[in-house]
Formats: sequence, structure tokens, C-alpha cells
Amino acid sequence: MLRIAICDDEENARDILRIQLEKIMDETEDEIVYEFSNGRTCVNWITAHPGEVDLLFLDVEMGTENGMDTARKIRRSGCSLQIVFVTGYTDYVFDGYQVDALDYLIKPPSPEKLKEVLLRVKKALLSQTDRFFVLKNTEGIYRLPCSDILYFYSDRRYIHLVTNVKTYTFYGRLNDIEKQMQKNFIRIHQRYLVNSDRVTFLGSDFVTVDNPACEKLPVSRACKKDAVEKLAKALLTGVPEKN
Repeated sequence: MLRIAICDDEENARDILRIQLEKIMDETEDEIVYEFSNGRTCVNWITAHPGEVDLLFLDVEMGTENGMDTARKIRRSGCSLQIVFVTGYTDYVFDGYQVDALDYLIKPPSPEKLKEVLLRVKKALLSQTDRFFVLKNTEGIYRLPCSDILYFYSDRRYIHLVTNVKTYTFYGRLNDIEKQMQKNFIRIHQRYLVNSDRVTFLGSDFVTVDNPACEKLPVSRACKKDAVEKLAKALLTGVPEKN
């Protein structure tokens, strides 16, 4: 399932693209989750809600902040969503490569071209499955880069996924998540699973993670021997100890 956003300062252009996409999406579970009328609002929302959008259709010619400026700001924020430019001109086609754009469509894009783009995005996401963590909660479905995750911690039946931008809460079991994640996610406590790539200090009974507060996480006695060995290797070599 794709979560799609559209950014275009012309309401008529947004309507045309939305209608075309909705006709295609009648046969899928994809959905348009948001529409933006300017680049500034688009950047602010997407950077504040990482993981909520998979694909952004972005107009190039928009007021004072055009689509290229918008795309550059989104990329500088670290957002890895797919970007497809939609415009009436071909002048910017080569600039799209600078912001890792998936494609460049001329208005109005044909249904066949839109179907092709949606298929390419799904294939790209499928090939990157091990680089993302997908969760579902009452707010919706999120697809988050594993590299953005600082740690997971459990609280009764809930799991809290912590990034520098936001904490996401969902139902789950930490044991199941530990089995799902890559080897750089290390169990340091019955309630904590930490991303070793984001650990900045290893103490005798705690670690600190790479966030503005240099947050300390406890290392339990039960996990200490195994966790310390793996984290020490990760800190010294950048490669976590294999299980």
C-alpha cells in the first residue's frame, strides 16, 4: 500500500492529478493522504511526519519556493520518500537527478504513465524492505528508515519506537521485533532494544544514544555480557557482533 501526497499551487492541477490517481487506485489499497498548495507547507508537514508518505508528486513551478527548492529541503531533512516531479516544462529534467527524483512527468500525465510510476515505487520499496521498519497504530501506517530509529522500548503491551523527531507507539512484543530487526539492533534490557549505530557511549550499566539530550538507557545484568561485547565491537569497528 502506497501513501501518496500531491504538492501543486494550482488547485485545478491538483484536482486533475488526484482524479487520475483515484481511478487507478480503485483496484489497489493505495491512498492519497495529503495535498499541499505550496512548497513551504509541504516541507514543514513531511519533515514533521516522517514515514507517513511514500510518494510525493511535486510540481516544479510554484511561487517563490519552487519544486526543486522544496525537494532539496526535503532531502536535507533526511526524508527518503520517493519524489516524482510533475510539470508543464522539460527545462528542469536534469535537475531532478540532484534530489534523487524517481521520475519527471509532463502535465497532464497519462494513466499509463501514472500506473508505471506507481509500480516502480512499489518495486523500489519492496527491494528496500530490510532498510525500513513498518508499523501500524491508531494514527495510520508508517514506513520508517531503520537508520532513523534510536531504540525501541516496551511498556506492557505497547512498543515505543523512538527517533530524534518523534516517538511512535503501537501494539507488539519486543522479542518479535528483535527477531525482525538487523543485527545492529541489540538487546540491552528486557524492555530496551537499541540501534548500535546510534550509541555514542557505553558505560558500566547504561548507554547513551545520539539525540540532543544524550539520553541514557539502562543495561540490565541479564543482558550485560552479550550486549557489552556486541556494543563494544560496534563502537570500535562499526560492525556489530554477530549472534
